[in-house]
Amino acid sequence: MDYKRFPLGALWTNGYLFWDSHKRGFFVDPGGEASDVIAFLEEQKIHLEWILLTHGHIDHIGGIPMLAPYASKGVAVATEDEKLLNNPNLNLSQWIGLDFEGWNASLLLADSDQIQIGEYTISVIATPGHTPGSICYVVKRHNESLLLSGDTLFARSVGRTDLPGGDSKILALSLRKLTVLPDTMAVLPGHGPETTIGQEREWNPFWPDRESQVK
Repeated sequence: MDYKRFPLGALWTNGYLFWDSHKRGFFVDPGGEASDVIAFLEEQKIHLEWILLTHGHIDHIGGIPMLAPYASKGVAVATEDEKLLNNPNLNLSQWIGLDFEGWNASLLLADSDQIQIGEYTISVIATPGHTPGSICYVVKRHNESLLLSGDTLFARSVGRTDLPGGDSKILALSLRKLTVLPDTMAVLPGHGPETTIGQEREWNPFWPDRESQVK
């Protein structure tokens, strides 16, 4: 699978650019100044179709104004997080003193939606808890697949739930939806290193039924 990770913004949020053999691509979570992304797009002659968001916090959307002009189809976000794109209190830009002009989504997503981008099929899994509209994406290309987990699941941890719209009980239910994924599936989180479902099933203290699995 062809992708490149770009750590963007003050919190070095993981943004991911994917492209196929015909140079059709999409970008997930542009968290800050995106000149490196744009330079790579131009150098590799990648046609960016969509910007996909895992949720609406400023450290995942801050680069939209710079990158969106290159995305021919626009920005997609879950319906429940649409309002975050234009509300500085909810997207936390006001909290951390960043000026974000707001943005209007071109596509609103719901659980089980699918997006076709070139050779990629992207399936939406609604995983609220970090925010009301947090989602994960299962990305498939040919016989390969991986999970883009945003701030729902990290290596050995999960997203915080003490911010506006967060709910630890709902997040626990969302994590349970990920337990059906295969152990071999790679997980690309919004922050920190890559992992796999199997590693999180074994080692993540927040994994559902983790306590009952400990021998």
